[in-house]
Amino acid sequence: MRYNERELLSLARQPAEKAAEILMRVPKKGSVLKKRLVKLVVNFLFYFRTDEAEPIGALLLEHCRITKEEENVFSISFIEEPERKYCFECDSEEQCQEWIEALKRASYEFMRRSLIFYRNEIQKMTGKVSPLK
Repeated sequence: MRYNERELLSLARQPAEKAAEILMRVPKKGSVLKKRLVKLVVNFLFYFRTDEAEPIGALLLEHCRITKEEENVFSISFIEEPERKYCFECDSEEQCQEWIEALKRASYEFMRRSLIFYRNEIQKMTGKVSPLK
């Protein structure tokens, strides 16, 4: 997928649905946990060095798995490359669960399934095929 760097930077500056400084490990050999500002905007997860305004990376949250690894730790891996795993360690179990839920709701796939579900529910209640017309 292609991205325009300027548009991504603009998106990274938008208000976040969720943001926090948490420990993160990228899938590089020898990578260690480092404190990063992690910011969820629409279906992108941006990560920043804590003292910088521009992101050092972004993850598009499509075709990915968000997995609870261990206490206070979750990971993001992509279906095409399951061995490539980004790990995040939160301050608490509660914070970890909040991140997992927010990330799972952020994908286009989740929004599409929700739209279909609610359309069907409205149709059941109103009897109309397209109640919005």
